[in-house]
Amino acid sequence: MKLLLGKDFPASPPKGYFLTKIFHPNVGANGEICVNVLKRDWTAELGIRHVLLTIKCLLIHPNPESALNEEAGRLLLENYEEYAARARLLTEIHGGAGGPSSGRAEASRALASGAASSTDPVVPGGLGGADGPMAKKHAGERDKKLAAKKKTDKKRALRRL
Repeated sequence: MKLLLGKDFPASPPKGYFLTKIFHPNVGANGEICVNVLKRDWTAELGIRHVLLTIKCLLIHPNPESALNEEAGRLLLENYEEYAARARLLTEIHGGAGGPSSGRAEASRALASGAASSTDPVVPGGLGGADGPMAKKHAGERDKKLAAKKKTDKKRALRRL
C-alpha cells in the first residue's frame, strides 16, 4: 500500500493506493482506495494512524454500496461465493499466496475451466495482461527468477530487523 501526502497535508487528505492488485469493491483498477476519510470526511486532526485503521477496517468490512470496482461490489451483494473465489484467485496470482508458481497454475486452471477469459487483464499471459502473451519456453524461467528475487528480498528484509 502507498499513501501519498500532498504539499498541503494535513490540510488535505492523503491519497491511498494498493500496489498489489486486489479484487475489492472499494479499490479501483489502478489501486486507488475509496473511503470517505480520504475524501469528504477528512479533517487535519485525523492523521495517518486513523487513515491506516480505516483502510484496515475497509478490508475486513467492504462497502459495496460505494464501490469503485462495480463488478466486485455486485458480486459481493449478489453471490458471495463467486466474489470470494475471485478475490482468492487474484490474491494467489498477485499476492504470492502458496508460492511463486501457484498463481500461474491457478490461472491456467481457471482458463481451462472457462472461469476467466484470455483477455482478462488480471490473468498472467492473457492478451490484456501487463506482461503480454508469453512463450511457454520462457514462462518457467521467469517464475524461477521471480522466486529467487523474492527470496533475496526476504533475506535482506530479515537482516534489517
